[in-house]
Amino acid sequence: MSRHIVYTPNAAKPPPMYSQAVKAAGLVFVSGTAPTDPATGAFKGTSIQEQTRQCLTNIRAILEAAGSSMDKLVSVTVVMADEDDFAGMNEEWMRWFPTQPPARQGAKLPARIPGLKVSIAAIAEA
Repeated sequence: MSRHIVYTPNAAKPPPMYSQAVKAAGLVFVSGTAPTDPATGAFKGTSIQEQTRQCLTNIRAILEAAGSSMDKLVSVTVVMADEDDFAGMNEEWMRWFPTQPPARQGAKLPARIPGLKVSIAAIAEA
């Protein structure tokens, strides 16, 4: 099986030990993606809605670089710092996926990073 590392400057730059995504076995595995603005390198937005929007914007850019798209998402993991932000995250989520959303699971961020409210990982068809 071959695998291809996916990188685009149109999404948040990953730390040196991470790939934005790996394309293998007919799928694209997108690493946990923070709400980082690729132009500034800083978190974009202070609300959960703004940060969720930026995470999904980054994921869209990564999927496009891999030759995929948001409508090919099959599974997503949303990791939040505060479970009380679920309603706000879900509000933004519904704007992106009003029908036929991908499977989704949630978790709590294991460590507190100042300003970070959400990180999203995804799997899509290639």
